[in-house]
Amino acid sequence: MACMVDDILVPETGRLPSWFNQKIPDANTIREMKKRFSASGLHTVCESAFCPNMGTCWEEGVATFMILGEICTRSCRFCAVKTGQPMAVDFDEPRKVALAVEELGLRYAVITSVTRDDLDDGGARQFVETVKRIRKINPKTRIEVLVPDFSGKLESLRKMAEVKPEVIGHNIETVRRLSPAIRPQADYDRSLKVLENLKQLEPSIFVKSSFMVGLGETDEEIVEVMKDLAHAGCDILTIGQYLAPTQLKRHLQVQRFVPPEKFEVYKQRGLKFGFKHVMSAPLVRSSYIAEHGFKECSKKIASR
Repeated sequence: MACMVDDILVPETGRLPSWFNQKIPDANTIREMKKRFSASGLHTVCESAFCPNMGTCWEEGVATFMILGEICTRSCRFCAVKTGQPMAVDFDEPRKVALAVEELGLRYAVITSVTRDDLDDGGARQFVETVKRIRKINPKTRIEVLVPDFSGKLESLRKMAEVKPEVIGHNIETVRRLSPAIRPQADYDRSLKVLENLKQLEPSIFVKSSFMVGLGETDEEIVEVMKDLAHAGCDILTIGQYLAPTQLKRHLQVQRFVPPEKFEVYKQRGLKFGFKHVMSAPLVRSSYIAEHGFKECSKKIASR
């Protein structure tokens, strides 16, 4: 049974609402992709973050690689990625990622990472080398990077902008009020500044961000974060339902389930704020079928 609060479903049974039902992905595709990633020794955020859209993206020829190991120096309360003492940097990793992109025949590759506060540049060099390697081996592959905040270091952001991936994303994750509790080692305003700096450093790159709903935010706060992101220069916005990765105490539990029609309201509001592409639905994640956002932005630029 569920009760209604301002037309938002609040879960009581532990079961997901019906709108989370989706088709079962092709088992052979999942099996083959997992086998290839395992053999290469690479990590994907698809697996590490328990993403519910793994099969959908893989069937479309889109995958999200997670570089710089699988252990994060931060402990955000929404994230399934392991936290603790990170691994030594594998400087051969960019080559391995590029070869995997080639072997998998990916037309669109997303590169993200754990946060590496232990590194002077936050891991920017590894991102740069990965983009360069992919371009060298797979010149037709479009590249999107989803970067941490690099502790706000402008030089790290400049290095990223200089290699000109098609899209650079950095996620704001939640509204201002909830940010300190959800991302205790991050900062809402620093994230906005990261996005603003990226757009100013290379205006031709599409800048992207994402946030979750269902953590206790209000609709007014959602409007506020959209305004903040638009003002920072974001071109692409994705909005999705938060789902707790585990029942562990360190992971926040869902406060509300937002119905699909409400996500559509968020989308239309975002488009009015000037975003070139808004993807808003319960199962949307920042890297979900990411190529769609790039294509939509490219069409709008071409039609001017």
